[in-house]
Amino acid sequence: MKNEYKIVVAGGGPAGLAAAASAVENGCPAEDILIIERDASLGGILNQCIHNGFGLHTFKEELTGPEYAARFEEKCEELEVPFVLNTMILDISKNEDDTKTVTCVSKENGLKQIKAGAVILCMGCRERSRGALNIPGYRPAGIFSAGTAQRLVNIEGYMPGKEVVILGSGDIGLIMARRMTFEGAKVKVVAELMPYSGGLKRNIVQCLDDYGIPLKLSHTVTKIYGKDRVEGVDISEVGPDGKPIPGTDEFYSCDTLLLSVGLLPENELSRSLGVELSPITGGPVVNESLETNIPGVFAAGNVLHVHDLVDYVSEEAAQAGKNAVKYVNGEIGRSERKPVKITTSNGVRYTVPVFVNPENAEDLITVRFRVANVYKDKYINVYAGDKRLVHRRKQVLAPGEMENVILKKADLMAEGLEEVLVTLEDE
Repeated sequence: MKNEYKIVVAGGGPAGLAAAASAVENGCPAEDILIIERDASLGGILNQCIHNGFGLHTFKEELTGPEYAARFEEKCEELEVPFVLNTMILDISKNEDDTKTVTCVSKENGLKQIKAGAVILCMGCRERSRGALNIPGYRPAGIFSAGTAQRLVNIEGYMPGKEVVILGSGDIGLIMARRMTFEGAKVKVVAELMPYSGGLKRNIVQCLDDYGIPLKLSHTVTKIYGKDRVEGVDISEVGPDGKPIPGTDEFYSCDTLLLSVGLLPENELSRSLGVELSPITGGPVVNESLETNIPGVFAAGNVLHVHDLVDYVSEEAAQAGKNAVKYVNGEIGRSERKPVKITTSNGVRYTVPVFVNPENAEDLITVRFRVANVYKDKYINVYAGDKRLVHRRKQVLAPGEMENVILKKADLMAEGLEEVLVTLEDE
């Protein structure tokens, strides 16, 4: 490990691997890049995602999570990108010359400070825990986040329980309903607080419907029974305000409760560095280059906003890697012109990016977004003042599935343009 690199990538999951590979492919010498990974192996969360469904966009074939990760690990190996494992980043700080200092620690190298020209944040996300839910009851054994249960079954070889209730219909929860069924457990029910599922439609069909597992929308766990081990839960219907409706509670006996109640971008390092975070996504606010408000600090993948498909993570990270190279080569500068802000309305929750500096943008700019509810037969419209830039019909839009629009650099170069609106309309 050297004391100075042009680019340091924080995280060796799918985003970090794709960002590093892209940086080399766009002209940065491999020896000037370092991937820092806190786990014992590269690949991140994909190592425990043994189900298929990955790679359809990127490789035009269906892969498991480990197979998908291996493709990028092999690419980084061929490009001879340096990496360190079992290494925890403690802090990232700014220097007066616009470089960054990355402080990390490991058993092998001890405490180390590395100077970096640019940093790409690829730390991924974590699961929301039971503590965030305020469910009454003791703290018995048998309550797991869905991701923890996935690791226990797929990597450690342990079975969390035999009778399972799942709270939350995020993709990990849906996939674990099927996985636990494969391993001989009885999954009683999946309860979802919202009136719609938070997961992909294909996962609802393939993981619940195909195995006769009921999905109760607008329901939540209101009580956990058991002192030493979970013995059962009450599930109640909730009203439009999200509060349980008295008298609707129903008891389900179980020895295991899995929580799939949302993912949070892992941004403690970003926050301490002074990166501006979105109150909606929990991830950094970025421009067209995926650069944060701190010059030379880029973000990609689930640390930026939670994705539905890892293919989009890789695509986004490749863009961040390319732009980090441009930054260290002095090809991305601070624009004299005020950036164009992307605003939202009518059910569009957020966009990535939030700002576009047209001078630094490529000819086509991908803007990703999610919606706040299930909408049917709507048009995705994008306006620059009175001019409509995008007009596309969608039969169904759902919060669990990411959408995108492509904007043209030429349209954003218009004199005096300060805002672009992404919205949903009936026509």
